Amino acid sequence: MVHSPSVVPQSAADHDVYIVLEDFGGRLGRAWSETAEEGSNRATLLRHLIEGHYIRPARIVAFNTSEGWSRDVTGDIADELRRRFVEFDDVAPSMLEFLERAARH
Repeated sequence: MVHSPSVVPQSAADHDVYIVLEDFGGRLGRAWSETAEEGSNRATLLRHLIEGHYIRPARIVAFNTSEGWSRDVTGDIADELRRRFVEFDDVAPSMLEFLERAARH
C-alpha cells in the first residue's frame, strides 16, 4: 500500500492550531483567514484579535492533528478576552464587535 505524505507541517503537528473565519460581508461572504504557521498559536491569535488584525471574526476553530481533534473555540476565546480585558491599554473596535457577537451565541 502506498502512503501519501502528510499535508500537515511537522512542526504544526505537535501543538494546537487556531484559525479564524472572517465575515467580509455582502458579496464577499465568509472565508478562513490565511495564517502563517508560526502565527497559529493561541497567544498570537489573542494578540491579533486585540490589535485588530481581523476585520470581522465570526468563528474560531482550534485543532491538533497529532491528538486527532478539532472544535469551535469561539466562546472560549471570547471568555478569555473578557477576563483579561482590564489588562489591555487599547483594543481594536473589531475585537469589541467580536465579543458582542460571541455573547449573543
